Amino acid sequence: MNQHIFRNARIVTADEEFTGTVVMKSGLIQSVDRGNTSVPGAEDWGGDWLLPGLVELHTDNLEKHLSPRPGVLWNAHSAMTVHDAQCAAAGITTVLDSVVIGDLDDDGARSKTQHTSIAALHQCRDEGLMRVDHLLHLRCELSAPDMLEVFHEYADDALLTLVSMMDHTPGQRQWRDLVSYRRYTERNGSYSDADFEAMIAQRKADQQAFSLPHRVEIVRECRSRGLPLASHDDTLLSDIAQAVLEGVAMSEFPTTVEAAQAARAAGMAIIMGGPNMVKGGSHSGNVSAAELAQLDLLDIFSSDYVPSSLLMATYMLAALEGWSLPKAVRTVTLNPARAIGLQDRGEIALGQRADLLRVRMNRVGTPLVLETWLAGNRAF
Repeated sequence: MNQHIFRNARIVTADEEFTGTVVMKSGLIQSVDRGNTSVPGAEDWGGDWLLPGLVELHTDNLEKHLSPRPGVLWNAHSAMTVHDAQCAAAGITTVLDSVVIGDLDDDGARSKTQHTSIAALHQCRDEGLMRVDHLLHLRCELSAPDMLEVFHEYADDALLTLVSMMDHTPGQRQWRDLVSYRRYTERNGSYSDADFEAMIAQRKADQQAFSLPHRVEIVRECRSRGLPLASHDDTLLSDIAQAVLEGVAMSEFPTTVEAAQAARAAGMAIIMGGPNMVKGGSHSGNVSAAELAQLDLLDIFSSDYVPSSLLMATYMLAALEGWSLPKAVRTVTLNPARAIGLQDRGEIALGQRADLLRVRMNRVGTPLVLETWLAGNRAF
């Protein structure tokens, strides 16, 4: 029987932090006790933190490996296993790989990788190649003409756990600032003024034609399947009002305080990006995660495009007034797990799956993952 005992660890439960001992057996947490133990074979953690494994609802990290340079498409299985290893090294034990369906990019990279990435996800899981637990999050680009066809292809995928609805049409939501939008779109090459204006016009035309009917269909299909829904880049009070009518449970990356306040009043979980917290603000000029946290308008962190940002953001959050380390840790463990209906993980408690992290602060104040355990087995 597979048993491990960790003693002299700074254990962070859902509500408190204390020095104690954790026993895990057969993939589950068997006991959590204060104080030391003299049981032979117990591993001394020397005062390192013992945290639950991190739960990631929305990461674009896989995309960086699928398309590492403009015009370059990488082998999907290689990309998946390297992405998986990075998640394990970052302390993420449950990850929803967010795959964008509906392509608005000029190079069409996402339309070329959406199918291969989902196929690789299944094959790597089936072959036991994954270090951590991977599930699927479909990010639906509502204004893309081809989005609905792709959604129907994967709506009954066994790994599908979360669906989010996005509208990246310039001039609203995330991209209210067209200067920021142009800078972002020109990261791989410049537009002439005429080409940029033509692209904006096409994006707006596609939004008029597709966004609302696609949204109605996505909501209907997800309701019929009991799939959790998230909205994306809520900005106006009307954005939240629409989401509430649709039964949306999560507001991903609200761009204004007003939208976050409305989401809180409606009982929606508020998700912000770890990079936003670590870098001190949004890369697209929207509200900062720290500002929402100080207003107690933050429930869940996502690593977004940097897996290591989850742990860094957690410890930065714990340093803010009104926050504690257990409360901050819940934003990357218990809260996201429960938001998608996972009851077996996300906290250090009797009977929970033994997804655990060993964390130590380095000399410059950065938390580092020393060990990652998935269901009682060492993953990193």
